[in-house]
Amino acid sequence: MRVLIQRVKRASVTIEGNVKSKIEKGLLVLLGIEDSDSNEDIQWLCNKVVNLRIFDDENGVMNLSLKETDSEILVVSQFTLFASTKKGNRPSYIRASKPDIAIPLYEEFCRELEKAINKTVQTGSFGAHMDVELINDGLVTIWIDSKEKE
Repeated sequence: MRVLIQRVKRASVTIEGNVKSKIEKGLLVLLGIEDSDSNEDIQWLCNKVVNLRIFDDENGVMNLSLKETDSEILVVSQFTLFASTKKGNRPSYIRASKPDIAIPLYEEFCRELEKAINKTVQTGSFGAHMDVELINDGLVTIWIDSKEKE
């Protein structure tokens, strides 16, 4: 399981011209899922996401977590995080899970985040063509792969 986290001033997901979800200050989390992912990956990544100290404290130092800042989360499924570009110029997505595996894991990931922060997590719509708009906050972008824990 992989996430690409962006600290944002605001972010939204629009589908067919309608805003589905939006957040103000917080994290946009792009989530990629592969078949070998499990509840252990979900637990580990959720813990990382909510406890990363990437928000500024009163001195302008990244020293506060999402939980400490009462920030919001928007989670968007992103199968292209498992793109392989080793051969040719057309990415292969063979490692990305198909919906029957990915959807339940995506939904569980969102539920676990909600439990961790005790508030609703905003989401995209799995498999939909989404327009994701965001205003980065300081260009804080972090990549985490649950298979690279050590």
